[in-house]
Amino acid sequence: MTQYRAALQAVLDAEVRPHAAEVDRTGEYPRAAIAALGAAGLLGLTSAREVGGAGLGLDAAAEVIEALAGVCGSTAMVTLMHYAATAAIEHSGPEDVRRAIADGRHVTTLAFSERGSRSHFWAPQSTATATGDKVSLNARKSWVTSAGEAQSYVWSSLPLAGDGMTLWLVPAATTGLEVAGPFDGVGLRGNASRPIAANDAVVAADAIIGTDGAGLEVALGIVLPVFTVLSAAFSLGVSERLATLAAEHLTHARLDHLGQSLAEQPVPRAAFARTRTSVDTTRAFLAATLAALATGDPAAQLRVLQVKAVAGEVAVSVAGEVMRLAGGSAFRKELGIERHFRDALAARVMAPTTEALEDFTGRAVLGLPLFDAPAVPA
Repeated sequence: MTQYRAALQAVLDAEVRPHAAEVDRTGEYPRAAIAALGAAGLLGLTSAREVGGAGLGLDAAAEVIEALAGVCGSTAMVTLMHYAATAAIEHSGPEDVRRAIADGRHVTTLAFSERGSRSHFWAPQSTATATGDKVSLNARKSWVTSAGEAQSYVWSSLPLAGDGMTLWLVPAATTGLEVAGPFDGVGLRGNASRPIAANDAVVAADAIIGTDGAGLEVALGIVLPVFTVLSAAFSLGVSERLATLAAEHLTHARLDHLGQSLAEQPVPRAAFARTRTSVDTTRAFLAATLAALATGDPAAQLRVLQVKAVAGEVAVSVAGEVMRLAGGSAFRKELGIERHFRDALAARVMAPTTEALEDFTGRAVLGLPLFDAPAVPA
């Protein structure tokens, strides 16, 4: 077992698993678990070695997210968004922030979704206005994981000039940011996914990530592969846990009048077999996506567009089937099935949604641009 796997298991056992049900019940942000992940070096897992990070790749991050998701969806989602935002900061962020992330002292997250464009993260409506060496941001961000908890936000806006999108590294302590709350969701209840408003929030001009107007290239080329692959790992972790719980239930629940367990009944056994096959299919697709990215396979771009949708839809299907297999027992919170069922639903609606990714996939396969040209006012 490599060092990061041992560290992850220790955090899971000491901080994540004991509090997962309580995080779900209360909606409290899993601060202790995130702090433990930082202290164990896991928040800096993908940070470069030159700034003190572990320098590991997306495959290691996917392992971490899968393991966390099978225990506490909220902790997994906070960590997922941290890794996605870290990818942008590693690309073009200040060294002090990179070192703080690598050292486990700095949690970051994405702030892309907006009230005006909803899940169409590629079409920001928020503005950035330059005045000397300062930039004023105005926005209505609709869903930001770790809102009010993270130390920074990778923030999207319209460019200072021209068309496109620009990214900024915005400190959470920036004056003019206002976090609404609390978050009261169906699932992922502790991930603090709340709206953030920016009212003339002033950042330094050098807070820009990349160059003005080139934010979409960073978002699609650097952030999106991390986000979709780790989202798939999240869905796989939830699916795997649900399949395990279903197997335990079928093995131990009995029909005493027949002298058999539910596992010995052909109908539930066949349903479980379909569930197990679906989970294994997701694992194979995720592995193929990671391999394509690692080797520079031309299919990598297509797999990146597909993998979140594939895994997310399987998770929803598996969750529904396990609820049915476990029957009335699945409604009892102590089994954990209904908690993972609720967490599984998130992948469908998190941008880019399943529908958006299916459209992107169709466009890519058919040789069409991913985005339509913007409408030109008459």
